[in-house]
Amino acid sequence: MIENWRVMIADDESIIREGIRRSIPWDQLGLTVVCEAEDGEEALELAERHRVHIMLVDLSMPIMNGLTLIQHIRERQPDCKIVIITGHDEFAYAHEAIKLSVDDYILKPVNPDALATVLARVADKLKATVVQDERLAMASKQIEKNMTQLRERFCLEWIQDHPAREEVMEQLAFLRMPAEAPQLVGVLRWPEQAGGRSFYSERDRQLLLFAMENIVEECLRDFKIVHFRDPSGLIVLFIWGVPEDAQLERIPSSIADYLRIHVLTCFLASGGELSRVPELYGEAKSAVYRESRLSPLVRRTKEIIETRYHEPQLSLEGVAAELCISTVYLSRIFKQEAGVSFVGMLTGARIKQALLLLCETDLAMHEIAERIGYETQHYFSTAFKKAVGISPNQYRKSSVAGIGK
Repeated sequence: MIENWRVMIADDESIIREGIRRSIPWDQLGLTVVCEAEDGEEALELAERHRVHIMLVDLSMPIMNGLTLIQHIRERQPDCKIVIITGHDEFAYAHEAIKLSVDDYILKPVNPDALATVLARVADKLKATVVQDERLAMASKQIEKNMTQLRERFCLEWIQDHPAREEVMEQLAFLRMPAEAPQLVGVLRWPEQAGGRSFYSERDRQLLLFAMENIVEECLRDFKIVHFRDPSGLIVLFIWGVPEDAQLERIPSSIADYLRIHVLTCFLASGGELSRVPELYGEAKSAVYRESRLSPLVRRTKEIIETRYHEPQLSLEGVAAELCISTVYLSRIFKQEAGVSFVGMLTGARIKQALLLLCETDLAMHEIAERIGYETQHYFSTAFKKAVGISPNQYRKSSVAGIGK
């Protein structure tokens, strides 16, 4: 808190300036007169030089009148408190001054007791402003210190409470997060239990979860992300930007390399819709729980599809031979556990990549067909239209048109 507030007396009559200076108990009020001015121009210069807190301003001054002076002060020192000194015949000017947010006024001839009361009131305003500013600064400091936790808490509320769009936008702005839906919503699950028994103490479990979060941050360091844990202990990820599949796949592989544990992940695109974020979280959560119930055989088959879908010769028969089991058995157990046939999942993986290439590249159709594992453009077009409902060319044109809008 400032010990003494700095005061200027601006009046073209020296006798009035002296009378004010001598008649007010400045120290008792916590005030100090640091300068005097006899015209508006001098007052403006001295006010800026001394950074005064309170100005006593006569409205009728030469060179620059009081109203013009107040206008300049309000532009340059908006927090300065201004008390105008006015005569009865200048009351119309006083009304104009009040429009400029002066803090009080006193009539000539100046009554010392009345002026002292006004100055005490203005000093109290200054003290209250400083106290409020200090509290706001302290609150701001605390918010900044806990920004990560506040973001995590909001994101958890977002997926649990389904807040209105206006509330989401307000919170995104307050927490200095991108003013749009995350492009990807992801869930990471560590199926640590087997046979109903956890192999880790709670302390070790928390350390490993913390290590996983660090790995996630490192793998996605080029993107704006928020990660947090839901009530069931899943790590939830909001990602702004679109990482390549390889970057997302690096997360579970890096965790396996460094921590020697297996995790399951699922990432879903929001399409930029804020309202879909809670829904996508639910879908991703269900997906990782379904994945955890897959047998090692089906999980390995899925990994083969996801990493080798671009191989034209990839087939159910070839994978069954590679895994040393019968084609019939693999077909049956895969459909039973994954909920889709081997061919259905392979086609889905290829079409998903085709959608990206159609939107993000200028590759010709036969080049896209080759990249995703189709031997001919015709076969690719047929499969694409069956899955998406329109031809690859139509999809590309509609995507370009959508971007241009």
